[in-house]
Amino acid sequence: MTVNQILDVKGIQVHSIHSTITVYEALRIMGEKNVGALLIIEDNVLKGVISERDYARKIALKDKSSRDTSVHEIMDRDVVTVKPSDNLDYCMDLMTTKRIRHLPVLSDDQVVGIISMGDVLKAIIDIQKNTIDHLDSYITGTKKI
Repeated sequence: MTVNQILDVKGIQVHSIHSTITVYEALRIMGEKNVGALLIIEDNVLKGVISERDYARKIALKDKSSRDTSVHEIMDRDVVTVKPSDNLDYCMDLMTTKRIRHLPVLSDDQVVGIISMGDVLKAIIDIQKNTIDHLDSYITGTKKI
C-alpha cells in the first residue's frame, strides 16, 4: 500500500497556519480540528510543523507561556516528508527512526496531504486483517462475504 492509497481512503485534510501566530492559537486550532499537528505553510512553501509534542516539550516543560510565544520559536524546521508513491514500510521506518508521528506528503514540492502514525498503523492492520481473512477462507474452503 502507498501513501496515495492512504490519502484516498482518509481524504486530503491539510490544516496549516502562519508562523507568526501564538502557540496558544495553534493549540486552539489543533483542538478545533481534532489533529495533533499543524503545518506551517507560507507563500505555498512548507516551512515547518508544530505538534502537541512540541508544546509539551518546548513550552509546558520549560515553564514558558503559550500566549507569549510565537509558533516560529518552537516549530520543527527540519521537516521529514514523503511522496504519494512511497510505501507504508518506508513511512513506518521514517516515523520510527526519526521519532515523529506526522509526515507531510509532497508532490512537486507542494503539500498534497499529511499522514499520521495512526493512519499508517490503521492501514497495516487492515492489510493484515485482509490477509488473515483470505487465509482463513483458503484453509476452511469457505468464502466470506
